[in-house]
Amino acid sequence: MGFKSIGDRVLLSDRASFYGCSRISIANDVRIDDFCVISAGERGISIGNYVHMAVYTSLIGAGRIVLSDYCNLSSRVSIYSSSDDYSGEYMTNPMVPVQCTNVKHADVFLGRHVIVGCGSVVLPGVTLEDGVAVGALSLIVNSCSSFEIYAGSPAKRIKPRKRDLLLLEKNICISTVESKQ
Repeated sequence: MGFKSIGDRVLLSDRASFYGCSRISIANDVRIDDFCVISAGERGISIGNYVHMAVYTSLIGAGRIVLSDYCNLSSRVSIYSSSDDYSGEYMTNPMVPVQCTNVKHADVFLGRHVIVGCGSVVLPGVTLEDGVAVGALSLIVNSCSSFEIYAGSPAKRIKPRKRDLLLLEKNICISTVESKQ
């Protein structure tokens, strides 16, 4: 398909859609399910190791989108690195001449062990630090601090998230090294 790079043990549904493949990097142990839309703009998309994108997930926009290792996007999650200006001062539509629009482009970064619940939307310029968990149907308009749980529209901090999964990650790393010996 002409990806910038693609790792080992990558499972891509033949029902997923990929645009701008030359700007998409996919690491190892990644699964992208049916009806996902991965559309890389100018700054590209980078997908780390052990990442899963459930059905109907979308990654779209001209800004860079990074999914770090162990990210999990539940069904119908949408991540945007571009957004129209809804104020009414400008037109909103990719078919309108660019001088009539005021599209915002900003990078989106998801750290290690981030999970985003089904139906959630992440807007341009957001950083979800390592270990962030986002509840279902949340709207993420601001960056979120590491190992915290967020939910709502707009999302607010609910409580801390446990870090036990970091021990499990070490076990995966040990198992991988042992299997190579």
